[in-house]
Amino acid sequence: MAGDKAVAQVWASRWIFILAATGSAVGLGNIWKFPYMTGVYGGGAFVLIYLFCIALVGMPVMLAETLIGRRGRHSPVVSLQNLAVERGASVRWAWAAVMGLICGLLILSFYSVVAGWSLSYIIDMGKGSFTGISGDAAGAAFGALTADPVKLIIFHTIFMAMTAWVITRGVVAGLERALRLMMPLLFLLLVVLLGYSVTTGHFMDGVRFLFHFDPAQVKDGLLPALGHAFFTLSVGVGSIMAFGAYMPRRAPIGATIITVGLLDTVVALAAGLALFPIVFAAGLEPGAGPGLMFVTLPVAFGNIAFGQVMGVVFFVLVALAAWSSSISMLEPAVAYFSDRHAGGRARFTWLLALICWVLGIGTVLSFNEWAELKFFVTGADGFALWAWGVEGGKTFFDLVDYLTSRIMLPLGGLVFVLFAGWVLGREVVREELELKNPLFLNLLLVLLRVVAPLGIAVVFVAELLK
Repeated sequence: MAGDKAVAQVWASRWIFILAATGSAVGLGNIWKFPYMTGVYGGGAFVLIYLFCIALVGMPVMLAETLIGRRGRHSPVVSLQNLAVERGASVRWAWAAVMGLICGLLILSFYSVVAGWSLSYIIDMGKGSFTGISGDAAGAAFGALTADPVKLIIFHTIFMAMTAWVITRGVVAGLERALRLMMPLLFLLLVVLLGYSVTTGHFMDGVRFLFHFDPAQVKDGLLPALGHAFFTLSVGVGSIMAFGAYMPRRAPIGATIITVGLLDTVVALAAGLALFPIVFAAGLEPGAGPGLMFVTLPVAFGNIAFGQVMGVVFFVLVALAAWSSSISMLEPAVAYFSDRHAGGRARFTWLLALICWVLGIGTVLSFNEWAELKFFVTGADGFALWAWGVEGGKTFFDLVDYLTSRIMLPLGGLVFVLFAGWVLGREVVREELELKNPLFLNLLLVLLRVVAPLGIAVVFVAELLK
């Protein structure tokens, strides 16, 4: 079997795993996407549906990845290979982990570029560039940033180097020490922003926007809630499986995963409660996506008291959330190559980071020099894999985003949860989770074998049909 020697290092405690998994889950989407979706799709009703989906789909997949990782004690690929052989199953199950490694590197390639925007905004906000700025001027500033490939590459390079630097130092000296600092700081900055939002005089406007209970909108939000529950926990890549390999044997997996799911949701809701009162205080309408983060919020911070300081705090928060997530995208691939070749962690880290950096140049150019280059173009003249200066199709950035989030992530998550539920089997699940009550074990197996796979399949098919 490949990789007979298990990982030599483990987290100091289960709380370090919780920090690692939460850091992996908490990213750019938590800061703007979840709060906005909550406001649009029924407020409190959407939150209830989302929590339901987290419990039935998101956390079972995260539990499956953690269980496989700790049982296998290797990188995701080698863990699946060894466990499949142990259970008399095909080693082809490991192909999903290989796909997960590739998926993580592809996501990191464009995630690093977008995260680099937050580094640029920390500097601009600190210099007071947004003080008294109008919406049109903020939009023009964002457009100027994305139109400048040199500037984007510089910040892309800085962020990728930050990510690689942590990984090179190993599990204890790198990942654990970084997480001990980053995650408490992230929570602290979020609390500071939340406390500031209370003083704006529009805190209750933010509360009403997030938690108004409108059941009529839930139907439209059911599929988005299911999809976001799956993707927000950072499952399907193998990063949770890689972190699970470092998990102490005595740590209870079930309680740990529940804690991660709750923390991820609390961070997302706290971000909404912190940000939307600031938006309302500036007399603006809440937007979505990059428009909220890089246009609307700079206007809000630029036109309220102490906005410059709070703006710096916010974009540092965004950078920290992105940094913790990016580490989890690179770690599975580094763990795989380190598993197979002793003493090569630093070398493989920088090599893989370089590959991601090169791919990221495609994303950089998608916003400027390659903006007219479109892939998978369908028009009056037929179908083309790529074409210049046409309507429709996907930019390089759109293509990589689509392949990873709509295809590779759900397929990876589907395979992982099926492997845990069907291949590892009842006794392994019971032993790893230390379940003594047969009723709980049966309910969990139903989630792993039927409910979660069906939920993932619904998301996968619905997204493809879009």
